[in-house]
Formats: sequence, C-alpha cells, structure tokens
Amino acid sequence: MAKRETPVAEIETPEATAARLKSAQGVSLGKGAPTPTRREQEAARRKPLVPSDRKEAARQAKTQTATARERARIGMAAGEERYLLARDKGVQRRYIRDYVDARFSIGEAIIPVMFAVILLTLVPNTTIQTYLMLVLYAFVIIVVIDILLMGNRINKRLREKYGTLDRGLRWYGAMRALQLRPMRLPKPQVKRGQFPS
Repeated sequence: MAKRETPVAEIETPEATAARLKSAQGVSLGKGAPTPTRREQEAARRKPLVPSDRKEAARQAKTQTATARERARIGMAAGEERYLLARDKGVQRRYIRDYVDARFSIGEAIIPVMFAVILLTLVPNTTIQTYLMLVLYAFVIIVVIDILLMGNRINKRLREKYGTLDRGLRWYGAMRALQLRPMRLPKPQVKRGQFPS
C-alpha cells in the first residue's frame, strides 16, 4: 500500500508575515532597504561628546546662537508674545502699549528738554540759569500731571474691558510714555490717533 504524502507547510518568516499582512491591507511594500538593526540605529544616533573639529563646532554653535538671538530681537521688536520679556507680556500690557503709542505724551520730550537745559546751564549767566531751572521744574510738573491723567484714563478703560487690573500697569504706562517713540521696545504697533477699542 502506497504511503500518501502529506504536504509540508512552509514555515513563514516574520518578514514574510508582515509583507503578507501589508499586501492584504493594500499597503505599499516599496521600502527599498532592509530595516536597520538595533545596533545600527544606536550607532547612528550616537554622537561624540567632544567633536573632532572643535573650531568648526564652536563656529556652528556661535552661528546658531547669533541666529536665535537675532530672531528673538526681531520678535520682541514686533511684539510677538513668546519673545517678550515678562514685564511686557499680557493683553493688558499690550493694550497699554497701544494706548500710549497712539497718543502724544508730553513726557516724550523730557530727554531733549533736559539735554537742552544742561547745555544752556553752561552759559555763565546766573539769571538765565535760574530761569532755566524754573522752566525745567515747571516742565516736570506738567509731565507728572499728564502721566497721572493718562494712568487714570487707562485704568478706567482696562476695568471696563477686562474687569480686574494686573499690578504695576500705571507704572508700565508711565515708563513707556517717558520714552521717545523710536526708542520704545516693543516697537509701536499703532499709528498716532489709532487708539485701541
């Protein structure tokens, strides 16, 4: 009696199983290269602690730092929230910046006025020097009154818009109002007369 041969099932490798499953799901098999081993992947990720060319590495690090610093400077000048200093962050402080930048503050002229007074005090005439000091004191008093009125208006608008006030807002607005417009950071984002709503 002839022995019947039973078909021997082929043993399928894990790669063949994965390929069969992917082709059944319609996934393309065009990988092009074998999967790297774990040892090869770890070796590719491994970087030396000390680079072989230290001068080149230092130059690249310096370039990257300079690029990041320049990007942060441009972002801060443009008023991008993530590049702002902690003192400039927040919607209320943005509102104050826009409000101060939209108006003409008498305090903007304080630096040129003081510079002119210092130059004119070099004139060897006590009468002129006395009048200059009186003018300077009067100017400072006018600036303080202007800043106090501006602070009251800003606080009133912020309460209407946001309900509560952050700390130090009046001081923040005063310091910005005392700077010349081109020297302010972040740079003014509104034109004169373009008050925030």
